[in-house]
Amino acid sequence: MSFRRLRALIYKECLQLTRDPSSFFIGLVIPALLIFLIGFGMSMDVTHIPTAVVLEDSSPTARSVVSFMNESPYFSPRYVTSMQEAKQLMDERRAEAILRIPGDFSARLSEGRGKVQLITYGVDTTIANATTTYVQNGIARWQQSYLSGTAINGAPAVAGMSSSATLATSSIVPGSVTVDSRQWFNDANTSTWMFIPGLIVIVMTLVGVFLTALVMAREWERGTLESLFVTPMHASEIVFAKIIPYFGVAMIGFFICLLSARYVYEVPIEGSIFLILFASVEYVLVAIGMGLTISSVLKNQFLSCQLALLVSLLPTIMLSGFIFDLRSVPTAVNVISHLMPATYYMDLLKSLFLAGNNPVIIYKNCAILAGYAALFIGLSLLVTRKRLD
Repeated sequence: MSFRRLRALIYKECLQLTRDPSSFFIGLVIPALLIFLIGFGMSMDVTHIPTAVVLEDSSPTARSVVSFMNESPYFSPRYVTSMQEAKQLMDERRAEAILRIPGDFSARLSEGRGKVQLITYGVDTTIANATTTYVQNGIARWQQSYLSGTAINGAPAVAGMSSSATLATSSIVPGSVTVDSRQWFNDANTSTWMFIPGLIVIVMTLVGVFLTALVMAREWERGTLESLFVTPMHASEIVFAKIIPYFGVAMIGFFICLLSARYVYEVPIEGSIFLILFASVEYVLVAIGMGLTISSVLKNQFLSCQLALLVSLLPTIMLSGFIFDLRSVPTAVNVISHLMPATYYMDLLKSLFLAGNNPVIIYKNCAILAGYAALFIGLSLLVTRKRLD
């Protein structure tokens, strides 16, 4: 081995590296973005849970039993006086849980049979189970203070409560409180029902964006677009000729996912099949438009794949609410997540699969997806020109 030749080759590779911006982008920018995004912005903790507190008993004792929510980083309580109002908040996704204090709570508490009802939004089992644990531990701490005669000043901390503090409901003691907990929209209490709709979103993103991100770029690299430029075909005809076949492929993939979700994983479909199909058509058009725009701008398959990974697949997995609760992330990350089309499609599918037809969610999210579809299809038409650069 010649050290001189090796040094010359290393020098040549370094020059090539400095002249290729994509190498720095892949080697430096993407790792930096990922480490800061995941390390700073992502959290498995569930905090600021919007909770509707129904105080049918307005006595000081009834108010004190839910005082652990006040000033707690784990809850954002909203006090209401009727279950109808609380259900409305949950339907509009302004509440993830309902904590109901019945009208006879104080009387039953003196007999050792105090009971509160907790209803959680089971579409997201992670949040639902965390909420149940927080509420049980909070009431357990309140009961300890109540039985010992300790006055409650402010809210006891929820964090750090051990499971040993959970109530023993077998003995009847004045001041004993039990939590009657149930989940709506996920009777099986299984995370599979939550993850499968999210997995469909990821698959549609992968198929829609990555499949089309290579199309125009491959045509530019091979020079086959030049033969189309000398024909009377308009740029819009070229774009739609690319969109329609890949749209068909993506929708076939969607039907495979839908049938697997229903008959393999037995995920219930409480909402309208037509609305699920309509929302999926919108999102596939968004994904295809995004992929065509990327490939038309970059005209390079490698760079198109890298950018598609950065702006579509990774945000879909990390910023759409598939894994992390978006209320528990910093405000800046939350804002970015709500700029992603996948966030709205994820919310739609979970709601339509498990909760049924919720007009508030359907109208808002479908309108946003329609806007994104028009934006990206329009951009793909705009950047595709019959000229050689």
